Amino acid sequence: MRQDEIDDIETDAEEPFLQEYTDQLVRRMTLNGLTVEGFSRAAMQTYWRIPELKLGFDLGAQPWSFMGTPRWFISHTHMDHMLALPAYVCRRRMMKMEPPVIFLPEQSVGTVRRLLDVYTRLDYGRLPCELVGVRPGDEFELSRELVVTVAETFHTIPSVSYVIWERRKKLKKEYLSLSGEQIRDLRLSDVEVTNEIRYPRVAYLGDSTAQGLDAAPEMYEAEILIMELSFVANRHRGDRIKKYGHIHLDDIVARRKRFKNKAVIASHFSVRYLDSEIENTVLRRLPDMLDGRLTLWF
Repeated sequence: MRQDEIDDIETDAEEPFLQEYTDQLVRRMTLNGLTVEGFSRAAMQTYWRIPELKLGFDLGAQPWSFMGTPRWFISHTHMDHMLALPAYVCRRRMMKMEPPVIFLPEQSVGTVRRLLDVYTRLDYGRLPCELVGVRPGDEFELSRELVVTVAETFHTIPSVSYVIWERRKKLKKEYLSLSGEQIRDLRLSDVEVTNEIRYPRVAYLGDSTAQGLDAAPEMYEAEILIMELSFVANRHRGDRIKKYGHIHLDDIVARRKRFKNKAVIASHFSVRYLDSEIENTVLRRLPDMLDGRLTLWF
């Protein structure tokens, strides 16, 4: 989110920022063997990682502890989501780590490559990394067990969302009664005896209107959903929020029955809100916090 977007949405552009924030704050949550680490505040900084999966989402800042994560999935190139990319790549080079792989909207690849070239000339140091352009509908194999899919989002610049899937092989029903030797013989004769089963583990929305959730129904099914919730107050309702590609609490309330996630992390709140205003407003509208599954990430 850009500052001019915030000012346009606000009813009073002269309203002061209401509280101070600490740069590179990291919160943590663990669920079913996966740890979510990171922080997000609109127009400030957004960065997340799942250390067990060796991947992260967005690089609006880069805490030193995140440097060892080798793959990052960028939702879009607004500065609060990508400002730290050159620093991250540079630090890995200085620490003699392998060049990272950066996934980002394909429309942004050329410009980001030029940006890194400019920093190379300014810094007198190489910035080695692999930039992978993505489009909605793309799928990338991360390992034998993990796949990432890309979906469409609705923001002011090219943007995407990501879902990380765990895949497993399950024996087909018609072979369940066979012995191990019989199944082995079938495999040796090139018979496919298993089906691939996929489970959405982590979904990352990035910045988007609620259409971004609706366009990828698997977002509602993932074990962990990390999503933006930029606006919560009644004074900020209206078409301008959708125009600038963001979500209001009204959108969540209207869709509350669709969220099947075990954990929903709401973040990217406007810096105009005090944390207490966010919490009180959400509790008033969603007193059960989606049956205790909704976490407000301050």
